[in-house]
Amino acid sequence: MTRTSLQCRECKKEYETAFKYVCDDCFGPLDVKYDFPTITKDMFANREQTYWRYFELLPIENKSNIVSIDAGMTPLVKAENLGKKLGLNNLYIKNDSVNPTFSFKDRPAGVAISKAKELGLTAVGCASTGNLASATAAHAARAGLPCHVFAPSNIEIAKIAQALSYGANYIAVDGTYDDANRIAAQIGDSKGIGVVNINMRSHYVEGSKTFSYEVAEQLDWQVPDQLIVPVGSGAMLNAICKGFEELQTVSLLGDVSNMHMIAAQPHGCAPIVDAFKNNSKEVIPVENPDTVAKSLAIGDPGDGRYVLKRLQQYNGFAEECNNKEILDAILLLAKTEGIFTEPAGGVSVSVLQKMVEQGKIDKNDKVVCYVTGNGLKATESIMEILPKPTVYQPNIKEISAVVQ
Repeated sequence: MTRTSLQCRECKKEYETAFKYVCDDCFGPLDVKYDFPTITKDMFANREQTYWRYFELLPIENKSNIVSIDAGMTPLVKAENLGKKLGLNNLYIKNDSVNPTFSFKDRPAGVAISKAKELGLTAVGCASTGNLASATAAHAARAGLPCHVFAPSNIEIAKIAQALSYGANYIAVDGTYDDANRIAAQIGDSKGIGVVNINMRSHYVEGSKTFSYEVAEQLDWQVPDQLIVPVGSGAMLNAICKGFEELQTVSLLGDVSNMHMIAAQPHGCAPIVDAFKNNSKEVIPVENPDTVAKSLAIGDPGDGRYVLKRLQQYNGFAEECNNKEILDAILLLAKTEGIFTEPAGGVSVSVLQKMVEQGKIDKNDKVVCYVTGNGLKATESIMEILPKPTVYQPNIKEISAVVQ
């Protein structure tokens, strides 16, 4: 069995595993620390095709507490058509748009709610820009736990409908994500609710590490050269780095220090990119995010300064793209690889394109671009630039004339 504790990311003070996420001494965030058992590649050979195949590397101590909706082990697509267009020989798309609730949030939500069950909590919730609402509500339904979702009122209709379908108590806040987050934090703490991305955050972020585990295994335990990651709060990028480092620690991977992390943000909500380009260690919040990529519209990113540290550690870059570039990238990916992504995935594809144009990625680099959510969750934005279908009478001659 894997033993875990909690350790402050800042002062390194350690705590027993508990319903706790902030250091008593310095108020730094607490990370899960592991005492890993011996792990070999053979252990994964015949396991279930979900991220729970990596049970020994995750913070649930008893398998009976796992709440699974069979998420993970999503395709790592060798994107030959898109690669040809961009001039890349080894481009891969990690396609998390096919998870059960159609985004990568099934990973952190599943781990957090499993831990909430293990800790004996009686209700869960989240602050969300949309995708996490659905993922948390679905896992809560599976676990039989009440779920409270706090989200800005202007998120995509499909995401609201999805979370409501799973039975969540949906609180639409007339404000930004940061407003919803602040309210969720106060209510979660006062009522003892396991808010997955706030007071359960230490365990929640561990779910995103599985992105690293799957990519490494799907690449036959090789380390990618370049990773393009869409960034909202920054937790996912930080977790991906932690995941690769842990694989090196348990001797499943060689040296990971030569990989390059690229943080992709949308113009209108790119505080980490701004800090990176200004060579600043301080991430200045964006008060009123304005972008088509609503799932990345987090003006005050909780892990912002840790992303900056990771970019420095892994010789990385941060870049942004505007609404037009995002929508163009959605269509480019759809038309070359048959993958339909929401705007967040368009952000990573667009930034990938820019990195190639800027000469930051070599044509022979092993490149992994993360596509984190499904296009059907955000059709409003893309409909604006798609041709409107013409309606024809059911007349063979008339229709035949327009089919070339």
